[in-house]
Amino acid sequence: MWQRIQTAVHLIYPPRCLGCGELTEADFGLCGQCWRDTPFIGGVVCESCGVPLPGEADGHRIECDDCMKSPRPWQDGRAALLYDGKARSLILALKHGDRPELVKPAARWMAQAGRELLRDDMLIAPVPLHWSRLLKRRYNQSALLAQHLGRQSGLDVCPDLLLRRVRTPVLDGKTAVERAETLADAIVTHPKRRHRMQGRDVLLVDDVMTSGATLSACARVCLAAGANHIFVLVLARVAKDA
Repeated sequence: MWQRIQTAVHLIYPPRCLGCGELTEADFGLCGQCWRDTPFIGGVVCESCGVPLPGEADGHRIECDDCMKSPRPWQDGRAALLYDGKARSLILALKHGDRPELVKPAARWMAQAGRELLRDDMLIAPVPLHWSRLLKRRYNQSALLAQHLGRQSGLDVCPDLLLRRVRTPVLDGKTAVERAETLADAIVTHPKRRHRMQGRDVLLVDDVMTSGATLSACARVCLAAGANHIFVLVLARVAKDA
């Protein structure tokens, strides 16, 4: 009976590519062309921020120049995509185009990219969105990604572990120092949730990492509240040459 229902649904609503809308073989997927145009990250990456790097793994910790110059307040970080091409279009659609159906495949890509980060009893938490932006957008895309990651991994998720108490301006175009100054004291722990992270590893989830200033602010707040180690997992990473 269930198979017949599924067949009927597919006949009425055939699967379509999330990127271009063309017919595909499976739900929540990309057609061949969109898959080729989506810059998935693979191979050697910076172990702190997830940006792809040239060369081969040599058994030692590998970091990009930026992370060596300014060490991150978290332990390890990964990203599923480069913020470029089709990936940029998909993320903008998720963020501003009211396309929450993109969350399911995006979280699956993130889970694959971040499989080495997951720990037993880890707590997953999204980067927070200010209430005024949440009211306008109707959802926090980072929170949706965190919730789907929790379902896939079986780990606990706390969607309001952190709060953004100040509506910060758009950070695009600002230097790393300006971003850090803008975010100073903007993010705090939820007073009724902070006990959940004490002594536990925390996985911070966001859609895009540019300089890492927002994630750094979140990581420092978690560490100050008693978290053990902080890890970072994002859907896409902005690279300097992207």
